[in-house]
Amino acid sequence: MFINFWYPAEESKNLKDAPMHVRMLGQDFVLFRDSSGTAHCLSNVCVHRGGSLAHGKLKDDCIECPYHGWQFDGEGVCQRIPSMGPDAKMPNRAKIDSYPTVEKYGLIFAFLGDLPEQERPPIMEIKEWGEEGWRATHQRFDWAFDYKRSIENGLDMAHNEFVHTTHIFTAGDDNYEIPELELVESEWVTGFYNKVPAPSLPDEKMRKISGRDGVGTAEVGTGHHGCASLWTFIHPTPEMKIHQYAFEAPVDESSTRIYLVNLRNFMADAENDKRMMERNTFVALQDRDVLSELRPVLTPRTNTKEVFVPADKPISRYRDLIKKWQMRGWRIDSDEVTRNQGRVAYAVPSPARRQSKGWTLDPIPLIAPAQEQQVAAE
Repeated sequence: MFINFWYPAEESKNLKDAPMHVRMLGQDFVLFRDSSGTAHCLSNVCVHRGGSLAHGKLKDDCIECPYHGWQFDGEGVCQRIPSMGPDAKMPNRAKIDSYPTVEKYGLIFAFLGDLPEQERPPIMEIKEWGEEGWRATHQRFDWAFDYKRSIENGLDMAHNEFVHTTHIFTAGDDNYEIPELELVESEWVTGFYNKVPAPSLPDEKMRKISGRDGVGTAEVGTGHHGCASLWTFIHPTPEMKIHQYAFEAPVDESSTRIYLVNLRNFMADAENDKRMMERNTFVALQDRDVLSELRPVLTPRTNTKEVFVPADKPISRYRDLIKKWQMRGWRIDSDEVTRNQGRVAYAVPSPARRQSKGWTLDPIPLIAPAQEQQVAAE
């Protein structure tokens, strides 16, 4: 898992007038809105005596700890300590990490890291959002597997004919092979586009709209953005387009929470949402059944532990970027966190740690670049 990326914390509609507990990157966070409606994301551990802020209440635009009533504002600064009286000067160390938030696409994103604003990776863009003729739906999936397995599955062109036999490919053609993939690459992205044989559309209404009642050709594209976001474009016909954007939040090393924003430019009435969401769920469950049985549970740290073939080219490039981000010192040392479980409360370092000293909670351990070089050598 990595710091210094934007992660989806919750759907905007679900954060109302009470704090919410969210777990990401193996750590606990609290979400709340102030009186202006602005969403805030803070480390959940009260620096006084370890209380859970998410179990507290909102008061005067602050989150109040349920243990001793300490109040922290949206910047994580303590504004009141009841036991010290109304005019007390707050201790310098009475502060907790606060993380930048942005609300886009119906989601609350939190930047979990300490990079200054101009250096932060961007949030994956949804260009069709708000455009006329496009209909958006939201779905959430909570899966018990490594988020990197999920991203790599999305980049895997060769699994479709065996896992999703009713939607894109059929496995009956002995001469079928994956053509050479031309990658779309940038600092944060690896993707590709392709044309694939497609069976008859399973939905009767979609068949009528497409004008195609038998086997045809579909245009597809997919790619990752950063370490934990994925886009998939499916065009059953040149006119019919489905664009899916999966924003993932690693809960811990072996479980992930996925927010799927699905857009379509056909059957764009609300009455068709249920049908399309059921279709998405059907496909997602097919993937879940395979990914939850992969071994090892965690994605191997080196490609030598698996046998790659040309169809795995996008996955190889994703892993190259993972190594690049590891060499920046962004990877969490989950083994060290586990060793200290129950003894140490950590916090993902926030941007404010670059501006001031005197923080109470230890920053979450990170793997030093030298350690990554050793793994690569092995």
